[in-house]
Amino acid sequence: MDLFTSMAELGHEEVAFWRDRATGLRAIVAIHDTTLGPGLGGTRMYPYKTEHDALTDVLRLARAMTYKCAGAGLDFGGGKAVIIGDPATDKSEAFLRAYGRFIETLGGRYVTTTDVGTTVDDLNVISSETRFVTGTSPAFGGSGDTSILTGRTVFLGMKAAAQTVWGEPSLAGKTIAVQGAGKVGWHLMEALHGEGARLVVADVNQELARKAAAAFGARLVSVEKIYDVECDVFSPNALGASINAKTVPRLHCRIVCGGANNQLEREADGDRLAERGILFAPDFIVNCGGVINVADEAHGHDGYSAERAHARGELVFGTTLRVLQMAQEQGISPNAAAERYAKERMQQLNAVHRPLVPGRSPIPRRG
Repeated sequence: MDLFTSMAELGHEEVAFWRDRATGLRAIVAIHDTTLGPGLGGTRMYPYKTEHDALTDVLRLARAMTYKCAGAGLDFGGGKAVIIGDPATDKSEAFLRAYGRFIETLGGRYVTTTDVGTTVDDLNVISSETRFVTGTSPAFGGSGDTSILTGRTVFLGMKAAAQTVWGEPSLAGKTIAVQGAGKVGWHLMEALHGEGARLVVADVNQELARKAAAAFGARLVSVEKIYDVECDVFSPNALGASINAKTVPRLHCRIVCGGANNQLEREADGDRLAERGILFAPDFIVNCGGVINVADEAHGHDGYSAERAHARGELVFGTTLRVLQMAQEQGISPNAAAERYAKERMQQLNAVHRPLVPGRSPIPRRG
């Protein structure tokens, strides 16, 4: 990969690499755009096969975070971090604290939180070394589990998609195929079960999938078969790029809506969905609950307010409807409409907010 060419094509401002010899830490932070504020995004820990795979992932994720924050009306830009390693075996206090020191060296241009492979407990340790972390446990002054509000906003986005397709937002009686029963998928299924939806679930963690099936009366299928399920909504809630040239022809649904980031492997996959009459609810519009939660913690000078964060999360239903309507009116894909919606806000505020320089972070000092 030609790094500078890729950064120019995708619009990134900065990519930082960190290696800690003592702990074996290898981490990459990508800052995409700080027009609206410091780059905000989670830290993903994953055993990438190659460093190229890790770099590709962090660049894509950081770019999506820019549009997620802008689309949600937040005063943050897009950033993301990846740690190359196995979250089940490679973590230690020293490892996480070394990572925290890395984040501190960026001077507030990037603010981190949880993602796949990292937990609130990890953030508590990371916060020992850096001010620029959010989503820690309440005992550490944070807002706690971000997946609760993410599950809520995905649910609201799904209802907006249902309104667009069927003329009313109810999901009662609809069959939802849920790919991924992790934190976000679990909270989403709670809401769908409460609404009276019929659930089908698959997860690479068979024990977790069985627990979800028992808790929500869901039908359990294998991860290989989830794409072939006859359903009304297919909901990706695992890793990205699950919607691609191989999987789109297998789908039997009217809507794709879930909590995973970067669900489309390529832009053309959105067109493939449209050609099959499947409505795509853009992931960075509907899965913004977590970033809304931590943004309130970071910007809440009077302290984190769950009521305020959840009130902003409820706006996702209307935002999703506007984006889907924009796509219809302008004859473009929902994903293109979502990016246009986010970019319009960034352009409007460009005269007010300039790219952030170190030291201009709104994050309050801890202690």
